[in-house]
Amino acid sequence: QVQLVESGGGLVQAGGSLRLSCTASGNIFRFNAMGWYRQAPGKQRELVAGFTSSSTTNYADSVKGRFTISRGNAKNTVNLQMNSLKPEDTAVYYCTTSIWGNGSWGQGTQVTVSS
Repeated sequence: QVQLVESGGGLVQAGGSLRLSCTASGNIFRFNAMGWYRQAPGKQRELVAGFTSSSTTNYADSVKGRFTISRGNAKNTVNLQMNSLKPEDTAVYYCTTSIWGNGSWGQGTQVTVSS
């Protein structure tokens, strides 16, 4: 069974930065399509950023140029660097082993951006 551990959420002022990290354990294979979703109150969960292959990335239009997804040094680790944060980025951010929706999910980490 796969477990995902997320870290790095918190409260930040608009224009600030946060870095989220996620490590998957319990499987010896590499997850090529890891990524991050988010869900704001009253809204559907949406893809923020993810890998569509071992090296190709995909971003939501709303975060392009501000967020960067990267793989960590440890296997099955993915990071999300979030810069120039806006109040509308406030949400619970979830790590997943597959951006296609058929993987495992983390427990979520709260990101709150104050204006």
